[in-house]
Amino acid sequence: MIPMKVLGLTLDAENNAPILVLQQDGGSEILPIWIGTSEALAISVALNGTRLDRPLTHETMFQVIRALDAEVGAVDVMALRDGTYYAELEIVKGEKIMRVDCRPSDGIALAVRCDAPIRVTREVLAETSATRTARRGEDLVTSFVPEDPSDQALDRLFPSMAPVSRYKM
Repeated sequence: MIPMKVLGLTLDAENNAPILVLQQDGGSEILPIWIGTSEALAISVALNGTRLDRPLTHETMFQVIRALDAEVGAVDVMALRDGTYYAELEIVKGEKIMRVDCRPSDGIALAVRCDAPIRVTREVLAETSATRTARRGEDLVTSFVPEDPSDQALDRLFPSMAPVSRYKM
């Protein structure tokens, strides 16, 4: 498993669909994942430290996990089948480790709330490295390694997309 971190959120210029961009933690591999608007909002709220009057679904789920005296151990992006990513949420309660099927965006929305590791299989990265450029027509270079990515760095990474900031949608 390859440790990843959230590099940022941006919008697809063609259809305004949110894109979650993961980067290899301490490395250069980039993995963009097109996600839903509500998941993008949930991730953005957590990354920006925004406090809302009422909890969003992912915040409620996080509170339930804690109330059950468990924690999110990790989120693992396990496979890519027919253009859909598959992930598993690792829940730890004492010595017991449970794995639950989830969408990567839902798992990552939880992971950013509790600083849980985000990991991707080598197979997913290998499979997507050959198709990222062909499917999107953009050069998602794997040598991009910013220590503190700026808006300009993301603009270079996604030439046809212009994110407003690193996390905000």
